[in-house]
Amino acid sequence: MLQIQFIRENKQTVLEGLAKRNFANAETIIDEVLNTDEARRSTQVLLDNVLAESNKLSKEIGALFKSGEVQKANLIKEKTGQLKEQSKELTEKLNTVSDKLQDLLYQIPNVPHASVVAGKNEEDNEEVYKEGTIPDLGDKALPHWELAKKYDIIDFDLGAKVTGAGFPIYKGKGARLQRALISYFLDKNTAAGYTEVQVPHLINEASGYGTGQLPDKEGQMYHITVDDLYLIPTAEVPITNMLRGDLLKEADLPKSFTGYTPCFRREAGSYGAHVRGLNRLHQFDKVEIVRVEHPDNSYNALNGMVEHIKDILRELKLPYRILRLCGGDTGFTSALTFDFELYSTAQERWLEISSASNFETYQANRLKLRFKNKDGKSQLAHTLNGSSLALPRVLAGILENYQTENGIKIPEVLVPYCGFDMID
Repeated sequence: MLQIQFIRENKQTVLEGLAKRNFANAETIIDEVLNTDEARRSTQVLLDNVLAESNKLSKEIGALFKSGEVQKANLIKEKTGQLKEQSKELTEKLNTVSDKLQDLLYQIPNVPHASVVAGKNEEDNEEVYKEGTIPDLGDKALPHWELAKKYDIIDFDLGAKVTGAGFPIYKGKGARLQRALISYFLDKNTAAGYTEVQVPHLINEASGYGTGQLPDKEGQMYHITVDDLYLIPTAEVPITNMLRGDLLKEADLPKSFTGYTPCFRREAGSYGAHVRGLNRLHQFDKVEIVRVEHPDNSYNALNGMVEHIKDILRELKLPYRILRLCGGDTGFTSALTFDFELYSTAQERWLEISSASNFETYQANRLKLRFKNKDGKSQLAHTLNGSSLALPRVLAGILENYQTENGIKIPEVLVPYCGFDMID
């Protein structure tokens, strides 16, 4: 969440940033935040004064009892009783005001980076890079869901039977290709210096709040109410929360991790042709990269993540483009996001396959993730994450772009992982 001090000192900047996001009633909620913070601070001052007076009188009482002035000591004790009652009331008021302030801050999204343009939705995103050749497959090109059925490698109906729509079952060479992609992505990430971790697929409420899935996206998460746990929507959540509450040394930075997990998203309200096949699922596999950086280096790190993902797509020889998201399409917690989209030849449309984002201090403030700088002062770190990569649409892109009359070729870089070079 935004730091209250930043809001106090940069109100106009915050309002301009929220305007880029089309955030409704921005000035009203910011004013309410500032008024609530003023009430919190004034209550804190009153409480501190009462506690200081109470401590002072307690010392006086001790001295009076020692010197035998019992009557005078008892008179002062009556006053300390009044002060204790006052401090109790002020503490309750402070807790109430602090909780209200926290709830208000949770409602405010991150302020976009200066390079982010205003915009309403994905149609206003800026294309900043494009690479790769879109193959000419002619009129006989099949979409991936038909290819999956033709070669018996993904069964959507069987998944619906076992669980429901959006839970496909991968079979034979389809399952092996899926496993090959996971291994390839992890190997690329670890070779680039990321530490591989295996993390839980369930998180507690504190972890959801730490990275910003709660309270913003609770409707999209699967909630196990009996245990009050949530199925993860992305590995970013448990990986980043590994450092929740930590105070790092500056020399410890950067921290970089990669991990494979299944991801679970309710995707409530998703329907239509654009979600057919692998285009949108309730359960899917993804390999994630997460970085914790010194604020001075976080945008260099973001550029490095973008270049890393580009290198993977080059090796897969898939046509892709990069978009810088506009304010209206940037995620709630992100300051700057680059989306990678792969071209689906048979569907004749771009499919998002990765996002690389810098959250600056927004997540770190929730996580209380800090480091001690050179001056010995605690400072919030910057957190970043990216998909490298989300598997369903990469798999869809491989099936569609590599299809031939004789079968589906396997990208050369994946052949050693698959153990075969053709699906036929």
